[in-house]
Order: sequence, then structure tokens, then C-alpha cells
Amino acid sequence: MSHPDYRALAAQSRSDADAATLANVRDRCLRSEASFLAMAERQDLADRNRARREAAAAAVAQANEAPASA
Repeated sequence: MSHPDYRALAAQSRSDADAATLANVRDRCLRSEASFLAMAERQDLADRNRARREAAAAAVAQANEAPASA
């Protein structure tokens, strides 16, 4: 599954803020940057949690496949 590149979007928002001549436009761009960075952090957390769950599931599956020693 493909996710938007939130960090690139944040960088673009920062660039737009730097180029803005109106204060309200600059503020809007800075709010967008902060939002995109927060989304990137949440996506990173979700990816780490998914990887952790998949590793745990693989370990359980591997343990279930191992022959039981009696």
C-alpha cells in the first residue's frame, strides 16, 4: 500500500510559507507543514507497530511449525 510522502509535502508547505508575502498565507502554510509532519510521525509509528506485529506473528508461526520434542 502506498502512502503520501508527508515529509515532502511538509517541505513544500515550508517553501510556500517562505515565499508568501501575506501573513495569513504564511501562517496557513506553516500550519500545513506542522500537520504534514504530525501525519508523517503517525505513519512512522503505524509502520513500526505493523512491523512489530508481523514479526511477532512470524515468530509464533515458526514456533508452531517446529517439531515438538518429547
